[in-house]
Amino acid sequence: MNIDRVVIAGASLAGMKAAQAARAAGYAGRLTLIGDEKLAPYDRPPLSKEFLAEAGPAQPPHFEGALSLAADLDLELLLGEPATGVDTTAQRVTVGDREIAYDAMVVTTGAVPRRLPTALAGVTTLRTAADAEQVADGLRRGARIVVVGGGFIGSEVASAARGQGLPVTIVEAAPVPLVRAVGAVAGEWLSELHRRHGTELIRGVGVESLSGDGHVRAVHLADGRVLPADLVVVGIGADPATSWLRGSGLDVSDGVACDATLYAGHNVWAAGDVARWWSEDFDRSLRIEHWTSAAEQGALAMRNLLAGQEAVAYRHIPYFWSDWYGSRIQLVGLPSGRPEIVTGLPDSDKFVALFREGDRLVGALALNRRSDIMKYRALIARGGSWEDGLALAEKRNQRAVAL
Repeated sequence: MNIDRVVIAGASLAGMKAAQAARAAGYAGRLTLIGDEKLAPYDRPPLSKEFLAEAGPAQPPHFEGALSLAADLDLELLLGEPATGVDTTAQRVTVGDREIAYDAMVVTTGAVPRRLPTALAGVTTLRTAADAEQVADGLRRGARIVVVGGGFIGSEVASAARGQGLPVTIVEAAPVPLVRAVGAVAGEWLSELHRRHGTELIRGVGVESLSGDGHVRAVHLADGRVLPADLVVVGIGADPATSWLRGSGLDVSDGVACDATLYAGHNVWAAGDVARWWSEDFDRSLRIEHWTSAAEQGALAMRNLLAGQEAVAYRHIPYFWSDWYGSRIQLVGLPSGRPEIVTGLPDSDKFVALFREGDRLVGALALNRRSDIMKYRALIARGGSWEDGLALAEKRNQRAVAL
């Protein structure tokens, strides 16, 4: 296939890494990067962390080189103009009122946060820099805060509020938070961090409605309780941004379905939160909304696009971190089955728990054990057994005692 025109749809982390990889690989043809936000690419994890602690309005955390991206990479940068459709037969993507021809395309449109059905002001998700500024402004004003959803994003917002001495309530519809992310048992363990730091956690109750006078003033729960609120932060998950790909011939059930090389068919590759790829490490399809996988996939998808028959599989052990109340939570691999504590205690401020599938070690969760977690990630990547995991835990525990 002769490739002279490459389009990257999505101008966040994965899209920027794809653009950089194209030029690094020697591609000299036309390169177009399309983004729905008007801002140059910026880093999203800080938005729910240090960005919320700023004393005043702050600049978005742009990636290094993002502000000079078009000139540095000699690319056409279309910001504030989302891709709205694609004809994979004619190989044209629709942007605004025009069509852009391509020989190959990388889809990096990410995910779209789920929202509550309301038009009230003071209700926001936390996905963009504008969202983060709205939350940060509410914190600075001492707003009465209700977080809907007890996942990682909502928990980081609660942590930021408590760090500024503000009361905050998390409303989680499920009996245990974070079940999809870490499982029910580990979700229960992590929930204790909220209790220890004075965050009210309401579990097993959904939101019935919101009320206000144009601005939100209260959250009405399904059990009849009413929570006063000036700021409601919604963190109830996200869906892959694939609506613009309907009718394209691509499989977009739970993301853009790809093979192990991130190829989706029709001269289209995908990367980041929007991609569902076949993992040769775990023999199943995965869609991971993590920073590390977005960065790696963006670069590899582009290299594979240019490599032809030399394309390689994406080998990746998922890695994720989150900061709550001054504690670092880290997860590697897959949280499959019931975790077993191998270091510390679940009600302490430090522990490591391992996950298994049969005789294989498949995941590890750590609280404030930063030096341990990457050892387990490397072991999982090597296909380590459960016994290997226990042996590593014993070795790490002995080392900690010696120190």
